[in-house]
Amino acid sequence: MDKVPLSVAIITKNEEVDLPGCLESVCFAAEVVIVDSGSLDRTEEIGTKFGARFFVEPWKGYGPQKNSALDKCSCDWVLILDADERVPAETAVKIGELVGGKASADAYSFRRKNLFHAKWISSTDWWPDEVIRLFKKDRGRFEGLTHEKLVVEGVTKRLTCCIEHFSYNSYSEIFRKLDDYSTEQAQQMFSAGKRAGPADALFRGAWMFFRNYFLRLGFTAGFDGFVISFSKGTGTFLKYAKLHELRKFALKP
Repeated sequence: MDKVPLSVAIITKNEEVDLPGCLESVCFAAEVVIVDSGSLDRTEEIGTKFGARFFVEPWKGYGPQKNSALDKCSCDWVLILDADERVPAETAVKIGELVGGKASADAYSFRRKNLFHAKWISSTDWWPDEVIRLFKKDRGRFEGLTHEKLVVEGVTKRLTCCIEHFSYNSYSEIFRKLDDYSTEQAQQMFSAGKRAGPADALFRGAWMFFRNYFLRLGFTAGFDGFVISFSKGTGTFLKYAKLHELRKFALKP
């Protein structure tokens, strides 16, 4: 079977559990590039076993790390994935068609199915969760250290096909990552000169919970929907509370 002229770029650290499934789902691609930030498990062994080009580099932040992976890709088209994402068979066929000559845009977004506790969460901000993943290598770069954004020069079109995302294994993991992400986001906002007070943290956090649980129908996902909505609100609260803390104490004479 001929490979699709596509580079798949993945950044990793200690991904021995999720990486095999990800690599199996992109076996149709001509090249896989992995940039690792110092895994202590079998990540490198698994990557090389699947034929990926494997590089180890110090952690530079999500955006710079992904840009480093892009720079190492040799194909004109790139599919950027996280190790906990999968490309379903029907999506692989569509990607093959686009890369094979039917593309009418410079980049394409997918709907991302976020799965938790072995079920698809089809509510809250977890769906449809549009993400740009397929693009011409010379038309896209990432910006930002945390919650990085892909900036594309040219036309981006939406696809109705999906990629699958197995992001969390437990409630503990959700809230553990929440603390790290909110700290990094607050530091970025602080560096950009943004301000926030206690009221900002309270009202923005409450609004985010209300939006996800009621307006985005989180209540239809049972207790998982409540926890996800609560984590969204908590994350927003923490982000602005930490920004307030940084400005109040770090700038204190």
